[in-house]
Amino acid sequence: MGAVGMAVGIPALARPARHLAGGGLWAGPSGVALKGQALKFHKIIDALRLRDFTIWKLMFTAIAVGMVGIYAMSELGLAKLQIKPTILPANILGGLIFGVGFALLGFCPGTCVGAAGEGRLDGLYSGVVGLLIGAGLYSEVYPYLLPGFLKVGALGKVTLPQLLGIGTWPTIALVAALLGAAIWFLDRIDRGAALKTSPSKLAPSPAKA
Repeated sequence: MGAVGMAVGIPALARPARHLAGGGLWAGPSGVALKGQALKFHKIIDALRLRDFTIWKLMFTAIAVGMVGIYAMSELGLAKLQIKPTILPANILGGLIFGVGFALLGFCPGTCVGAAGEGRLDGLYSGVVGLLIGAGLYSEVYPYLLPGFLKVGALGKVTLPQLLGIGTWPTIALVAALLGAAIWFLDRIDRGAALKTSPSKLAPSPAKA
């Protein structure tokens, strides 16, 4: 029986390991992108102040790539979608709390972990430790919120394809096109701002007396 259990258990353990290895291959380039731009404090603050849209473009790109990738993996049987229910008051309140914490700390949950990996104490103590404390507190109050607050404005497991009624992949194509247009537009704004703040290389040198 022990030999049979080991024979059955090894493939079961190996498959998640292969999935983790595949995720690691994608996580490497993502980490490089985060370290290059998203971990810079001034980039994040300027994004919130609508002065630099680098973070916006990075997030929109991640949403588009993740959207296509997740649904493609679901179609191929490599992933299983777990749609979370939409609860309007809770989603709005959670978004406000997230935004305030994002602005005060200068990190989102992902970038604070990246900053902690760089050895930055603000990302470790205020970010990662704060995440763990917040998650622990929410898990403690969740049973009290479930019968009351979390029932208000509950719409169930709603998705954009369901709301639009045009199918999954047409919705993905539409959202990807909108995100691509937004990235192009924001990039034009960033390029225009860069030209205004940097001296032109084509400007003639001042005449010598």
